Amino acid sequence: MLGFGLGLRTQHYSHVLESRPKIDWFEVISENFMIPGGRPLRILNEIRKDYPVVLHGVSLSLGTPDPLNQDYLKNLKSLIDKIQPPWFSDHLCWTSLGGHYSHDLLPLPYNDEALKRVISNIDKVQDFMGRQMLVENVSSYVTYKSSEMTEWEFLSEVVSKTGCKLLLDVNNIYVSSRNHGFNPVDFLNGIQVGAVGQMHLAGHTDNGDHLIDTHDHAVCDPVWGLYKQACRRFGAVATMIERDANIPEFSEIQAEMVKAKSLQEKILSEAYPSQRSSKNILEESSIH
Repeated sequence: MLGFGLGLRTQHYSHVLESRPKIDWFEVISENFMIPGGRPLRILNEIRKDYPVVLHGVSLSLGTPDPLNQDYLKNLKSLIDKIQPPWFSDHLCWTSLGGHYSHDLLPLPYNDEALKRVISNIDKVQDFMGRQMLVENVSSYVTYKSSEMTEWEFLSEVVSKTGCKLLLDVNNIYVSSRNHGFNPVDFLNGIQVGAVGQMHLAGHTDNGDHLIDTHDHAVCDPVWGLYKQACRRFGAVATMIERDANIPEFSEIQAEMVKAKSLQEKILSEAYPSQRSSKNILEESSIH
């Protein structure tokens, strides 16, 4: 298991390069580095000397009825070959239609037609990259009358049919549960043990009658509580903190990462009190 990481943001480049903080790994947005050269790649290569770097994309559009963007796939593969990340990920959503990009992570209808399309596209991506990918559940604000299953049933089918892993965004589960009125623990219990390769934690904006996944606040108590439930179910899973707006000092986000580590280790020590230490459990777990 890779351990506990943070999303690498430009505001923290200097601090990371100068201080080499105690972080297990960083996650970067793939599209920010899918370029032939320049300062971003130079900094990324410098950071890679001390930290593993995971790639996380926002534009693959796995649910689109359009053909996959071959130029995008080639650029992503080139970056993967350069960076050699422990894994790469994108979102289970659609972002484009007819060659037009929404620049948003739009939810899918959970039905057989969408399921077949997503499975086909993930198979194509994994074949093209020659490696397993992770797919992330998105937050949502609308549902479809054409849905025939729950989101967690849909995700479970995707994992089963493609061999991919899940990037389980705990905050997104909580946001969607509040917006649509389902029990977030039902979501966790509907995902098979062993399916989750990474977890995200983030903050959101509470507008009273709905939540928005803004990544501009600290992780709130209900999301921490749901994270503990996730750790009880899925065990040792690499976890990172996302922050994309109102970005504070590095130490503040690092403190959240330390909290996530402490919570997961506590859950593991309670789950395996007489077998082996949580440290050993963490070290023995990995993505295959």
